[in-house]
Amino acid sequence: MEGSEQADILDLLAGHTDDTTIMRLTFECLLAGLDDDRVVSLLNIIGWRGDFSCFAIGGEPAESLGATASAVSKAIADLGGEAPLIGTYGRYVLVCMRVQAAVSPEVACTAVSGAFSAAPLYLSPVRTGAQGASHALHETLFSLQAAPSLQHAPRPLRADDLLPERALLGDEIAREELYCNVYRVLHGEHADDPTFLTVSTFLSYGGSLELTAKELNIHPNTVRYRLKRAAETTGWDATDPRDAFVLNTAIAIGRMRDA
Repeated sequence: MEGSEQADILDLLAGHTDDTTIMRLTFECLLAGLDDDRVVSLLNIIGWRGDFSCFAIGGEPAESLGATASAVSKAIADLGGEAPLIGTYGRYVLVCMRVQAAVSPEVACTAVSGAFSAAPLYLSPVRTGAQGASHALHETLFSLQAAPSLQHAPRPLRADDLLPERALLGDEIAREELYCNVYRVLHGEHADDPTFLTVSTFLSYGGSLELTAKELNIHPNTVRYRLKRAAETTGWDATDPRDAFVLNTAIAIGRMRDA
């Protein structure tokens, strides 16, 4: 959504008091990345006040867009939750709901999964406030768009399952995650920490312990120890092909950003 379109949506708010219209416009603003005071006011109107906790679910509808929206709304109501924010983007139905009563990510995902097709289904982490709601919808959309890159996508997809693919699609949230929680963590708190050099060298040499050890003039067991420590601190194991892709992407993003 372009900036002028975002402004047009916000300008319409004062002239509409219908709850359905306000919820639709709130959804559009959050999906567009808007979380300013005007959007916070909209959230207050629908009862989403303060630092509320929320999460998002998204996927392709099992039948029609309308049928999925109705089924999701009913399932959330049955769990004791208030009406969620529901909208569409292309062929996807995206839902943002508050954590309340029996509405939690795992329980809600199980309750609404039948309303979605067998195509990938995404479940976001719990986020907080307007910015969190916007992030949850944003990462849901990018994850669904990136899902075809996985040969065997888990169901539901989680936030970390498609970090590098989301980054390739231009998802700034994924890029920030890779930079702060992977690249910067690899560098450690001390300038002489050899973890980053060891991991980056290991990846550059295609996962060869012997070549890495020779290049760094250390014993292969030292390489193993440093790789294990890196896996413990970042959550990503350089000896695993999928994790290595995540680490390579994080390192590339970090190097470009630092430059």
